[in-house]
Amino acid sequence: MTNNQRKIKLRNGNQMIAEGAIYAGCKFFAGYPITPASGIYKGMIDMLPHVGGLAIPAPDEISAIAYCVGASMRGIKSMTATSGPGWSLMVETVQYALITETPLVIAMVQRLGPATGGATQGAQGDILFSEFITSGGYTIPVLYPSNPKECFELTVKAFNWSEKFRIPVVILTDKEIGMTTETVDYTGLKNLTVIDRNTISANSTESNNWQMYEFKSLSDVPRFAPVGGKFKVTATGSAHNKNGELKKNDPETISVLIHLEEKINGHLEEFVDLILDEDKDAKTLIISFGITAKTMKEVIKISRRNNNKVSGLTIRALYPIPESQLKEISKPYERIIIPEENLSGQYRKLVHHLFEGKEVIGINKIGSMINPNEILEKIL
Repeated sequence: MTNNQRKIKLRNGNQMIAEGAIYAGCKFFAGYPITPASGIYKGMIDMLPHVGGLAIPAPDEISAIAYCVGASMRGIKSMTATSGPGWSLMVETVQYALITETPLVIAMVQRLGPATGGATQGAQGDILFSEFITSGGYTIPVLYPSNPKECFELTVKAFNWSEKFRIPVVILTDKEIGMTTETVDYTGLKNLTVIDRNTISANSTESNNWQMYEFKSLSDVPRFAPVGGKFKVTATGSAHNKNGELKKNDPETISVLIHLEEKINGHLEEFVDLILDEDKDAKTLIISFGITAKTMKEVIKISRRNNNKVSGLTIRALYPIPESQLKEISKPYERIIIPEENLSGQYRKLVHHLFEGKEVIGINKIGSMINPNEILEKIL
């Protein structure tokens, strides 16, 4: 395919998240502008009215995500966007979406923290914060693109996961991915599969026995029905039975709470998204994501140019952690290098135990990006 046959545009990650959301069928966005996620806010406000959707500014992040949950409950695909300080305010409503099994997509563009931190300084400090926010430790799927084109692809995937499993899904990026403009080849992007909520919703044949949170097996996903539709919908953030009635510790209520995690655990293979760039006979494997994955790719080019064998693994779905895949992929390697733009090696701490008997090296810094030489030093 020649360049003339390709559709190439200049885009940044924030713009591509907005375009991906529109392609996925998002019809409602509410947000509060916050650097470095404001480009998503602007993109949705610019584009949604042209596709029959609605984008509104909210007075704060708490309101923004609450509006989105309400719209989704009404049957409309919805998304919000924020950064670390705003995510702090959204946490309780994310848990509400989880327990009410409401589809929802949240884009979080990382910046230097903690607290207000550095609004225009990139970082990867929310690797743990994006996931471990729920009482009970429930899994929230987190996708992490490493370039603008992946921002589009993974936003579509986030909506598909959210709709299919009735869950909140996070698209995690960083300031550099979100705000750096580069050329994007749109080839193939308009052929991505999109799940239509209507095809997985309850229908009239279920009117006599439909329940808001009905499942037979713990890993089943209940059939969605919108508020104000043909079914009586009872939604509550409190513990409840399959009808949505407030209960505390009866067996059915406990099974509903267990089900919230088992509908993830029962479909783990569907949540795996890894890209392996394998160099046969290499003894070193670099594992990364987001902006450091771009650095990793440069390191691999330099290494191979100098006849040094090294493989690279890009993790595009951080959570659920793809444990079995990481174990299998890492088998041939003696050394595992995991660069992250945070102080402590947040993801490395979660996966270190999977690489028993191997040398695991973390490369960590804040205040600036990890450069190729800092990784090459650990290889040579």
